[in-house]
Amino acid sequence: MSLVDSTSTTAGAPDPKDGPTPARRLPKAGLPLVLLAIAALILLLSIVAAVTGAEDLTSSGTIGAALALAIPIGMAGLGGLWAERAGVVNIGLEGMMILGTWGAGWAGYQWGPWTGVLVGTLMGAIGGLLHALATVTFGVDHIVSGVAINILGLGAAQFLSVIAFEGVPGGGESQSPPIADIAEISVPGLAGPLLDLQQKQIFLLSDLAGVVRGLATGVSLMTVVAILLVIGSYFVLWRTAFGLRLRSCGESPVAAESLGVNVYLMKYAAVIASGAFAGVGGAFLAIVAGNGYREGQTAGRGFIGLAAMIFGNWRPGGLAAGAGLFGYTDSLQLRRGPESVHALLLLAGVLLIAAAVFLVVRRRMVAALVTFVAGVLFLVWYALTDTVPEQFTTMTPYVTTLLVLALASQRLRMPAADGLPYRRGQGA
Repeated sequence: MSLVDSTSTTAGAPDPKDGPTPARRLPKAGLPLVLLAIAALILLLSIVAAVTGAEDLTSSGTIGAALALAIPIGMAGLGGLWAERAGVVNIGLEGMMILGTWGAGWAGYQWGPWTGVLVGTLMGAIGGLLHALATVTFGVDHIVSGVAINILGLGAAQFLSVIAFEGVPGGGESQSPPIADIAEISVPGLAGPLLDLQQKQIFLLSDLAGVVRGLATGVSLMTVVAILLVIGSYFVLWRTAFGLRLRSCGESPVAAESLGVNVYLMKYAAVIASGAFAGVGGAFLAIVAGNGYREGQTAGRGFIGLAAMIFGNWRPGGLAAGAGLFGYTDSLQLRRGPESVHALLLLAGVLLIAAAVFLVVRRRMVAALVTFVAGVLFLVWYALTDTVPEQFTTMTPYVTTLLVLALASQRLRMPAADGLPYRRGQGA
């Protein structure tokens, strides 16, 4: 039996008698179901927009902003995915993102934006290397090491900013000089016709035009790179022998070692890659979302990325959906403020009641009751108010994070050895 097949059996794949299974495949109905869910969500948004008059719910501006806001969250979540699939908890993603923003700001204004991306990625990878050194080699508790990386990343960025940016034209002790923009691309021939259709306010058709236009016009090349990284991560982790070995280290490192897998090497590779992805997210914030490094730029997105990864059940597709959700709520509160967030109350109430019905079908009565009550409360809140407090508007992404994790918690399945200490030869 080959190493790949043996590791599959150990990591929980089907019995070898059924034939070799190098990697678990998605169900054949996966893509149609995803497309159906997206269509249903757009239809629901169209209905909510028609009822509330909040036309910005599906405008191209909102969708484009949501995509841009989702990228750094998705990159942080992708970093968490790589580390935790190898069995290392990485709550130091925020610190690694901070290092990425500083590296991108420092290199970007001197040698151009793409050099800034590379240096930001490298700075994040250095943070990942420190985390791997502490947790894998020295056996430091993963949470303690992650907290230390967050503190170190913030302190290092503040210290280096004073050295590198103070006295430089356009810079200062808390910001870098401006960085040139990365080019944007659009699908030819779509912008004008889709804008005309969007402005006609035809039910569903105009909403669909707004969504497509937001996703297909004025998209940064770095956004395209980030999306390709998510897709590529799926193929590497679930379609290659390397990915199978890496994931086996997060399920049963003792069994993986017995089959010849270098567990330490796999963990190092995963955690360094984790930091690199977080660094890409930080570089995106500094170069695409902003025009240079700014202190406090990450604003907790590393932690939200970790939440998106958990929401996505440690899978790239679910992670992308979680990042999109958080990016969308953030875009609404930034673009339109209380009015659009108030419309979200109706949307949240309907979705929660639908989720409650689904839970009843699954015979999870307690969860269904809690979800139904929450849905009713959102509907009552919407019916009795015309807007929401400004303070609630600014915390919408964080409230969404807590709500989604609370509702998704019962279906999650983390890697079996995630966060557990491992020493070479401990199974002997």
